[in-house]
Amino acid sequence: MGSEPGLRLVHSRDPADVNELVSKVARGDSAAFEGLYDALGPAVFGVARRVIRDPNRAEDVAQDVFLEVWRKAPSFDDARGSAKTWIMTIAHRRAVDAVRRNESQKKYDGQAMPEEVQHDEPVERVIQQEEHGAVRTCLETLTELQMESVRLAYFNGYTYAEVATLLDKPLPTIKTRMRDGLIRLRDCLETAR
Repeated sequence: MGSEPGLRLVHSRDPADVNELVSKVARGDSAAFEGLYDALGPAVFGVARRVIRDPNRAEDVAQDVFLEVWRKAPSFDDARGSAKTWIMTIAHRRAVDAVRRNESQKKYDGQAMPEEVQHDEPVERVIQQEEHGAVRTCLETLTELQMESVRLAYFNGYTYAEVATLLDKPLPTIKTRMRDGLIRLRDCLETAR
């Protein structure tokens, strides 16, 4: 049986590898997070797509799933099951929630008066201002090097190597400061909720 040109067999990651990646993500390892996304991104999207049907909304749900994994990785307990099962469960729940929200929104839209819809904008603005304030407050908890590194990488789009060059620091130092800073930000933002 010959193989088709252009097709290749892709082996899925061993569940132990996924568990290890989640363990590293829990410590703020962004490279492990990228590996985790590469390993499970298509499967998470597939679960969302089967439940939601709309590919754009399924992409949004998949992104939300990985954000939740990033935030909740420290609370993952491998004694309760594999990391892959944990992530796929989150994906399914998020997809079902998205469908329910959509159905609720359709019902609400059918009952809402035009005046009611106009009042939602100030509420959203207040929530957004509160979130921005929380981020600013949490950024102030970082050391000067962490703050500068995060600002250059996440607000200005520089790579870690470029940040190291700009700040004239060794790349491992920048990676460590970024990891520590992101962990501190995550913890601060979780307590701010």
